[in-house]
Amino acid sequence: MFTLDALVNNRSLELRILEPGPPGALREPATWVHNTELPDPSPYLRERELVLTNGLWQEQVSPEEFVAHVKRARAAGIVYGLRAETPRTPPALVAACRAAGLPLLEISQAIPFTAVSQAVSGMYADERQQGVIGMVRRGDALATAISRGAGASGVLRVLTRDHDLPLAVVDRMGRLLAASGTELDSAQLQIVAAGLSRRPPALELDLGGGHAALFPVGALGDADAALICLRPLAELPAAERDALEQAARFLSLEVARQQAVQAIEMRFAGELLEMVLSGGRRASEVASRLQAFGVDPAGALAVCTLAFADEAAAAHSLVKTATDHAPAKPVTVHDSAKTAAERDRDLAKTATEHGLAEVIGEFLADEGVPAVVAGGTNDVVALLTWRHPEDELPVLAERLVERVARRFPGRRPVAGLGSVAAHAGDLRQPLLQSREACRVLRRTPGGPAVRGFRELGTHRLLLGLVDQATLSAFARDLLAPLRAHDAQRRSDLEPTLRAFLDHDGQWAATAAALHVHVNTLRNRLTRVTELTGRDVGRVEDLVDLFLALTIDAME
Repeated sequence: MFTLDALVNNRSLELRILEPGPPGALREPATWVHNTELPDPSPYLRERELVLTNGLWQEQVSPEEFVAHVKRARAAGIVYGLRAETPRTPPALVAACRAAGLPLLEISQAIPFTAVSQAVSGMYADERQQGVIGMVRRGDALATAISRGAGASGVLRVLTRDHDLPLAVVDRMGRLLAASGTELDSAQLQIVAAGLSRRPPALELDLGGGHAALFPVGALGDADAALICLRPLAELPAAERDALEQAARFLSLEVARQQAVQAIEMRFAGELLEMVLSGGRRASEVASRLQAFGVDPAGALAVCTLAFADEAAAAHSLVKTATDHAPAKPVTVHDSAKTAAERDRDLAKTATEHGLAEVIGEFLADEGVPAVVAGGTNDVVALLTWRHPEDELPVLAERLVERVARRFPGRRPVAGLGSVAAHAGDLRQPLLQSREACRVLRRTPGGPAVRGFRELGTHRLLLGLVDQATLSAFARDLLAPLRAHDAQRRSDLEPTLRAFLDHDGQWAATAAALHVHVNTLRNRLTRVTELTGRDVGRVEDLVDLFLALTIDAME
């Protein structure tokens, strides 16, 4: 855009101000020039155009009427061109512009209107050129900031060199990554996180103290963060919007870099868990891996496993929904037959677990506790240096669960704890204990949020003392005939046995839960007895079946 002041300052146009209009009117932006001699040009004028006229309309309308029409179209002003027939601007036109508050300029006979059009075109060309140069210069500065590891703060520093804007960068977890010229409280951060979770993400939000424009930042299409400007989108000039959009694209590179680093760290952390669990030769690599993460393998180590309890409830609800639609026989849900909704739920679950790992890592970093955080299939495990009494570990876990609950409203996080290992070589048992404690908590509606393995049932403590390979072989051998039968005949013997044990061996309650007749239930359990050699009517045999299923769930 251009201003009337800029045209007046161009001495080659020989423009003279006859009426400046209201204070600041000559510095207001104008969009273009419009040459007209129509008595009423308002239907053809765009807002903020500058009217060029020789006054030929005076034979049809008065200056007051012409000015009223121009004013109604919200034009930027009038340039009156002198001619041999009218060597002086009509005083009535000057008076009308003064009364209407409309700027009026006069141009000499020697200068054609095309000179004004050319001058405006040159201004636009210069503006575009400066915009391109500015974008290239800013792009170079942003690229330099990213390549040197300045991160989101470096991007904001580049932006604020040219634009005095209140800015912040907030990720999808509601964490403030950087800020310049503003502060966001926890409530505002949660509003931003909620806006980014929408599909598509919000582009403007009411943060309580006013509206803010959001420029989404995404590495792989989804909004992983947002560049926030604490001004409404409509109030941002095009140049500022362009700069913010450019900065958001560069922030996407930074997010992609961080995600790549996190993915590598998570993969190495996952491999570390496998090494701990496998034992044997690979166990010798655990110490070096822990050192790479800044964890002392020679010192005491604790294991904390977190998950969301409602995930187990959701799985139970899915099975119940399936059985509700088939009263005669429970339905087994197979991965190969998953619906699009189920696949979306799996993707959302994976994203949530990744976010959970981020929150856990952030909490432990804030607490100054060196740790390795790894996402498992159904949980997230933290291996951490522990230099305090063991009875203080649940206190830390309680605070961690509270942090997670605040970041994931509506979810119920639980944490299972194992015993403290004296060094890296003793991690396997505490890891198994921690995961088993977490699994039990997930399956306990309304139960405690944090528990240690020693606080669980006695049978789990006893199982924890037995070699895992021996337990696995026992469970595998006992359950193998049931699983082979179910796979070959598409029957439900194992789910039926699980339901029977879950309902404490009550026939009527189990039959009702499975939506089958009690006789059908008896027939199935008779078949279980034939295949396993364990009679569900004998306590000793029932204990074997119960332990086999418990061991299977612990693996």
